[in-house]
Amino acid sequence: MPAAAQRRPRRIARKLAVLGTGAAVLALPLIGATNASAATPTVTTATSLGYANNLDGWIRASLQVMAQNGIPGSYEGIYRNIIRESSGNQYAINNWDSNAAAGTPSKGLLQVIDPTFQAYHVAGTSYDPYDPVANITAACNYAAQRYGSIDNVFGAY
Repeated sequence: MPAAAQRRPRRIARKLAVLGTGAAVLALPLIGATNASAATPTVTTATSLGYANNLDGWIRASLQVMAQNGIPGSYEGIYRNIIRESSGNQYAINNWDSNAAAGTPSKGLLQVIDPTFQAYHVAGTSYDPYDPVANITAACNYAAQRYGSIDNVFGAY
């Protein structure tokens, strides 16, 4: 194969890395993948695991992901903290505390700031902090590292 032809896939891959996943999916035929699933990992959601798309389903799906990743926590501990933090509103955002004043408001069911969400994100879940399963699982991962379990959290964390 000529040198120019060998460099083309590398150039495309570099450009796709800069442009992001959306561009990668559009360019799949250019780099040889035959469908989006070849380039896009499966994201765990409540419905993809067979649970309802509601608070009960989100908690149960998160518990399944947590069990697969050795993250401790119980339904009761997660539920108690969700009700205190967001009243079960997956789109809750805190725009008034010190985190918000610093530019990183707490988000989602368990009110996680973006740096914490990114640091404790669990593979296979969405990178969207408002995604219920991703938010619960990342928050429980953080609580496990900091407090031993979400079950040990009885106030703002």
